[in-house]
Amino acid sequence: MDPRDVRNAADARAIVGERGLSHVKVAIVDLDGVMRGKYISREKFFSALESGFNFCDVIFGWDSNDQLYPNGKFTGWHTAFPDALVHVVPESCRNVPEEGEMLFFLGEFQGRAADVCPRTLLKRTVARAAGLGFSASIAAEFEFFVFDETPHSVRQKSYKGLTNITPGFFGYSMLRSSVEAEFYHDLLAMCEAMDIPIEGLHTETGPGVLEAAIEHTEAMDAADRAAIFKTFSKVMAERRGKMITFMAKWSNDWPGQSGHLHLSLKGRDGTPVFYDEGKPHGMSDTMRWFVGGQQALMPELIAMVASTVNSYSRLIPGFWAPTDATWGVENRTCALRVIPGSPKSQRVEYRVAAADINPYLAMAAALGSGLWGIENRIEPDAPIATNAYDMAHAPERQLPRTLSAAADRLEASAAAKALFGEIFIEHYAMTRRWEDQEFRRAITDWELARYFEII
Repeated sequence: MDPRDVRNAADARAIVGERGLSHVKVAIVDLDGVMRGKYISREKFFSALESGFNFCDVIFGWDSNDQLYPNGKFTGWHTAFPDALVHVVPESCRNVPEEGEMLFFLGEFQGRAADVCPRTLLKRTVARAAGLGFSASIAAEFEFFVFDETPHSVRQKSYKGLTNITPGFFGYSMLRSSVEAEFYHDLLAMCEAMDIPIEGLHTETGPGVLEAAIEHTEAMDAADRAAIFKTFSKVMAERRGKMITFMAKWSNDWPGQSGHLHLSLKGRDGTPVFYDEGKPHGMSDTMRWFVGGQQALMPELIAMVASTVNSYSRLIPGFWAPTDATWGVENRTCALRVIPGSPKSQRVEYRVAAADINPYLAMAAALGSGLWGIENRIEPDAPIATNAYDMAHAPERQLPRTLSAAADRLEASAAAKALFGEIFIEHYAMTRRWEDQEFRRAITDWELARYFEII
């Protein structure tokens, strides 16, 4: 059986049996978008397919560096970090390249922990769309830098003076992609093996930077593909003595790394609903309201998309990233780029997202805000046809400039609580403020160079 054919628990049991596996890999994705998991035995996996398995809820009580939040209400020392129930998602079954016949499955939390589980949050957003008569199609595209480094060497170098896989400005380079063909082929082969169809893979502007466009599909599978791609591309690279970073901006010398999302909706009968030939730019009322909701809520939901301190280093004028909640038709200076075309290809590109996104949370924010716009018939501003960076925008369109400010906006948002639940919003906002607090405890190289002698 091919993993692509696994659709239910019976199929999952069958493929594990066919391969004679003693163990399989299972994983969940935490609030930072980090994939956490383990090998579990065949017998435990079969049991989990029926009744789930336990996973310590500390993964919602610590940060990406495994440091415990001191004031988390959802979990902490006051709750004694109990186990939470995880449901195996059979249809997430994948081969694991370079591990023989090994199989991999994603899980999602049930019960109380479902309130803060990123995959479950997106699942509820998809259900909201279905309740309104829509299904969502999403595609993610990631820019990432590749280095001739190892996890040991980058630490020994204190992340300075790193060697990129290739030097110089070589956007869309046939030279670079041909010279480094083995790496490209290995990455494409990994994606093929793990059912992550790649529509395009090319160099971007900068030393050793690539962009991979993942084929569009329904929302849940799109998020699964994105999460698996981010983790296992790193695995593939590190097994070859290289490293990949998905930081929003890793260097002062180069533009940030995008993680743009392309979204469209279909009706109950499968007909695309974003296109109307008789409307300006071919935008149907549904699409216009969808964009209106995304624009209106972007400043309130940005912490779910720009989720790290580093995210806000990218959101500066002139670096191919938006600074305000703007939209335009085929305008790459805006946060939302409407891409006109046929009924099948008409879509909106959510350009505020960087490569550091948690795919489940970012897609939930992008989709949920659009659905809110449809529900409330939110009209967007007039589209921007020129350079959005050179224009003054209304205060309500300005994006928060720091993660802490973004967390405050999120926690104060009535729409966010209605879309995603008060428990998630309160807990997640706390985690983002903690992240910002941890950053502010650090003494940066900039501070040392600026103040060490002169002050």
